[in-house]
Order: sequence, then structure tokens, then C-alpha cells
Amino acid sequence: MTENTAGTGRLYGVGLGPGDPSLMTVRAVQVIAEADVVAYHCAQHGRSIARSIAAEHLRPDHVEERLVYPVTTGTTDHPGGYQGAMEDFYAESAARLAAHLDAGRTVAVIAEGDPLFYGSYMHMHKRLADRYPTEVVPGVTSVSAAAARLGTPLVEGEEVLTVLPGTLPEEELTARLASADSAVVMKLGRTFPAVRRAIERAGRLPDAQYVERATMSGERTLPLADADPDSVPYFAVAVLPSRVDAAPRQNRERGEVVVIGTGPAGPMWLTPEARGELAAAEDLVGYTTYLDRVPVRAGQRRHPSDNKVESERAEFALDLAKRGRRVAVVSSGDPGVFAMATAVLEVASTDPYRDVPVRILPGLTAANAAASRVGAPLGHDYAVISLSDRLKPWEVIAERLHAAAAADLVLALYNPGSRSRTWQVGKARELLLEHRAPDTPVVLARDVGGPEERVRIVRLADLDPAQVDMRTILLVGSSQTVTVRRGDGNGGDGDQVVWTPRRYPER
Repeated sequence: MTENTAGTGRLYGVGLGPGDPSLMTVRAVQVIAEADVVAYHCAQHGRSIARSIAAEHLRPDHVEERLVYPVTTGTTDHPGGYQGAMEDFYAESAARLAAHLDAGRTVAVIAEGDPLFYGSYMHMHKRLADRYPTEVVPGVTSVSAAAARLGTPLVEGEEVLTVLPGTLPEEELTARLASADSAVVMKLGRTFPAVRRAIERAGRLPDAQYVERATMSGERTLPLADADPDSVPYFAVAVLPSRVDAAPRQNRERGEVVVIGTGPAGPMWLTPEARGELAAAEDLVGYTTYLDRVPVRAGQRRHPSDNKVESERAEFALDLAKRGRRVAVVSSGDPGVFAMATAVLEVASTDPYRDVPVRILPGLTAANAAASRVGAPLGHDYAVISLSDRLKPWEVIAERLHAAAAADLVLALYNPGSRSRTWQVGKARELLLEHRAPDTPVVLARDVGGPEERVRIVRLADLDPAQVDMRTILLVGSSQTVTVRRGDGNGGDGDQVVWTPRRYPER
């Protein structure tokens, strides 16, 4: 042992790789050889996987610091509970290592995998690295080892790898797995039953693989669906590999159609469930503009079409499903609000397609998106009306506007105008002024969530049809809707906010 009397010792966080000693890096071996003190974490039984990996590189004159966890299952009598017990343990462990460093000794904290990837070393690093010279030696992670043992790419091209701890709540796991391109779930053991349920609920069980003790003695790989929950150790991972170049799905006699709401704009408005179904689809069908919002994926077929052929688009999607394809019909906003869900169900209810499975996935609709930009104008009862007379006569629209306005409902007006329809907004304003005060607030929200977003608040009497197009939605307040300009927090005037009180006055 050598001591540096001229100053403090040096701290190393040493990654040892996933278990096979031959996968240790040259630098890891060098650091251990030069260290005075080798520290490692272990459970109360005293055995350490990290030590077993590095055993052949340990010398008789190494000082070994065994950092024994006080608790591993979350049960403890510590007054601060599990978290309090662990905080005290990390503080005491750091103090033990600091004593060696202060004496000028070199300390190597060894850790399986990579030291800063779910590793216990990071707790020492956070407490000591700002006080002593420190180097972190990276190691091969269990994620890479599992992929290597499976012989399956994790991610390819523009795919995104998601790494999740199995200790997350089941609902959170389900949502994240549903939206993931590929994923690895770590820390299994007692969490495995919930992880398996989450993978199944996310629709990913057929592709999921199970890897136990990758590169170690007792290594196993098998389909995750075949794993026995009672035999799963902590050192096991669930792998949802890359979808690119995945093995072709078995020919199905019948596929399915999933009508997916993508929200009013880009990926920030997409639900995890919708994101997952878009990734899982074999065919994407939709209006060209909406289809362009969906990332291109290898192996998927895309079938764009014009906006005025809803029935033909629905029939095409159902024909694909009859041939065994998994089809996603892409719709903006919510597919059930003036969108593709009705068109698909209408065709799917005819004899050729009655047996084709159809599912509808909700999306954020334009009215809710627009309302969020100004406050809460939809805070009370409201009516949703389309001003387009392409599929219903204007007389019907006028009757509904009169009825909703007379009932003092807030109005969300979809499809207010286009290049070929320029007079409906003006006529609607005239009808509404028969029931509403001229200063009733109207929200004009265009391209909400998109690059050309513009949201304004005007008086009903000042509503200008020339400022409205097909990408605009109108929210017309009731007699109770309030508009207020709030402060900006710095003593100046802030933005206007609009809300409709939840309590309606007694008559």
C-alpha cells in the first residue's frame, strides 16, 4: 500500500461490465491494480457480484471496504423509513471512503455494469467527487449485454431506446412502453408480474424477450411470455427490441383497423397509446397533411389521400385489414369529433366488413387545445357545432346555432370557413348577436400547437370573417364568460385570460 502524504488520494468509480470478467475494460483492470483500497456494495449476506467479477485482479494487500446495505426490500425500523435508512448508509459509506482519501490512499469503488447507470457508485460520486480528484471508468451495461446475447438490434435508424426501472408504477410502465420504439426494463425480480402485465397491456408481449444474468453463470434467454414469475431474479431484464427488420408477422386471416387521434398539431399532443399504435401499424392510411405528421418507419406502408374521400379511405383501410394487415387510420384532433371515426364505423357496419375489428383511440381535440391557450372558456356547459355545410344544410346549422345560443351555452365552432366557404362566419355572427351581447368574448385560435399558431380574443361584434379560415376554431362565450387582463408578475399588464364560471346564477 502506498500513501500520498503530499495530498489527498484519488477516487475511481470503476465499471466492471455485466458479469463476465473478460468483458472488463483494460482501464478498469489498470485502476484496480493501482488502487490501495477496493470498495464494493453488497447485501447483508456479504456476497458481492462486483467483487466476484474483479476477484482475479484483487491482491492480498488490497484494503477491502465492504459497504453492506442496511436494507434491500424496503422494510426497516429506521425512523426515516427506507429512504432515511439509505441516506444514512450512503453518508456513512462516503465518510469511510473519505477517511482513506484524506490519508492519501487511492480508492476504487467497483460496480457491475456502468458506475453511473443505475449503479450504487453514483451515491458515493455525488458525495465525494467535488472534494477529491475523481475519475469514472465506464463499463459495458446489462442493456448492451442483453442485446448481444439475443443477437437482436436494440435500435436502428431514428428509433429511440427507452430504459425503464421495473419499480415504476404499473400504469406508468404501460404508458411508456406503449409509446416506445424499443425498450429495456431493468430491476425485475419481485417487480416481474407487474412488468409483464404492463408489457401485455401495451400490446408488446409477442415481441418481448427475457434475459437473465447476461454473460454470467446461469444465463438464460427466452420469450418473456414463457418466463416463470417465481424464478425471476433481480439481475434480469425485459427487452423490447427494434421494430426495424423485425421478423415478419404470421399471416393473419383478419387484421384490424385502429383509428388514431393525433391531436391538433405535432408529437407533443400525441398520447402514449396513440404513439405506440402508430409504431405497431403495418399500414398507415390518412389525409396527406395529417399523415405527414407521423414519422416514417422502416417496413410500414403509407397510403395518403385527399381530404374529401373519407368513405373511400375507410373502405380501403378495411380492405387491408380483411387481408390480415394491422392498419392505422390517422386522424387529426380526436377521431370522433368531426373526423375519421364516424367514416370508418359507417363503412365497417356494412356486410363486407362487419367482422373486421375496429378500435378508436382518442386524441386531444381542437376545442380543448384552443381553450387551454386562453384559460378556461369551456368551464361550464358548451356545445360543439360544425359550420361546414358540405355534409348538412345550412338551415340545420342555423337552427342549432339559435338553439345553443338561446340556451346560453358556450359554443365551439369547428370548420368555420375555407376558400370556398366565406359567408358562414358572418351569418353565424348575426345569428349569435340576436342572443348575445356585442362584447361577448370570442377566441380565434389558428394552428394551435403548430408553427403558425395565433390566438386572439375579440368582441363578438368585432368578429371579422376575413380573419377566419379552415385551420381556425372559434370559441364563443356565454353571458357568464369573463375576460380579464392579469398582471405579468413584474407590475406590468399580462395576457388576457378567459373563463366561464362553473356556477350559474339562479333565475
